[in-house]
Amino acid sequence: MVKTKGIIEAKGVSIQVFTNDFVNDYISLTDIARYKSDEPNEVIRNWMRNRDTIEFLGLWETLNNPDFKPVEFDGFKNEAGANAFTMSPQKWINGVNAIGIISKSGRYGGTFAHSDIAFEFASWISAEFKLYIIKDYNRLKLTENSKFSLSWNVHREISKINYRIHTDAIKTFLLKDLTNEQLNYKYANEADLLNVALFNKTAKQWRTENPKLTGNIRDYASINELLVLANMESYNAILIEKGISQKERMKELRKLARKQMISLEQMNDSKLLQDKVSG
Repeated sequence: MVKTKGIIEAKGVSIQVFTNDFVNDYISLTDIARYKSDEPNEVIRNWMRNRDTIEFLGLWETLNNPDFKPVEFDGFKNEAGANAFTMSPQKWINGVNAIGIISKSGRYGGTFAHSDIAFEFASWISAEFKLYIIKDYNRLKLTENSKFSLSWNVHREISKINYRIHTDAIKTFLLKDLTNEQLNYKYANEADLLNVALFNKTAKQWRTENPKLTGNIRDYASINELLVLANMESYNAILIEKGISQKERMKELRKLARKQMISLEQMNDSKLLQDKVSG
């Protein structure tokens, strides 16, 4: 199911924004068209009859859609602009296998288009109206980015808490007879055990590859990676308590990292597929 992302308010008109993947935003052309007429579907069809519109939509699909049908598009382009030429969102979607425009039924249905296309449509409606849409869309994106940033920081803190559990286990079960200097070295070694298991590189290797970046390798991890890292730290603590050698722990941690990262990616892909089918 397509996810509601938010509402844009432009000159008294509420405009829905949806997303399939939280990367590409789709804005309601139906809501935008209501600024011009009480018959929004007619407005959209009139816009799509224009040759300039067809050429723009075709170029967008060419740049963004590997499954776009260029032969069928050429047929539409040759007919566009003629008095007898008609075009609807569904005809366009079915004809060229378009992904830039989505036709959605139901209570919150209507015609939605990728933000690139929606802004082009808004320009055709009114240049002034388009600016109001862009202004509130930027507000929506800023709010969204703040939420994602908060989510990332929460998971980073979870990772730090789990690392404390992890280092306590090292101190208890691996470092009983070592000096302070050796203790510090062993901590770094165990941290790099996790780094290599998850990121395929040590902290030092990451710093050498990224001399201009501040922080460390974990500060630039994705949310999925941080979730897996938190699980790895807890699991490593259990393995340490059981007296498993570092070599064997590396094998187990590597296996865990790979399995969980693949599972998370499959979950994301499954949700995207479900959204596409039901949307």
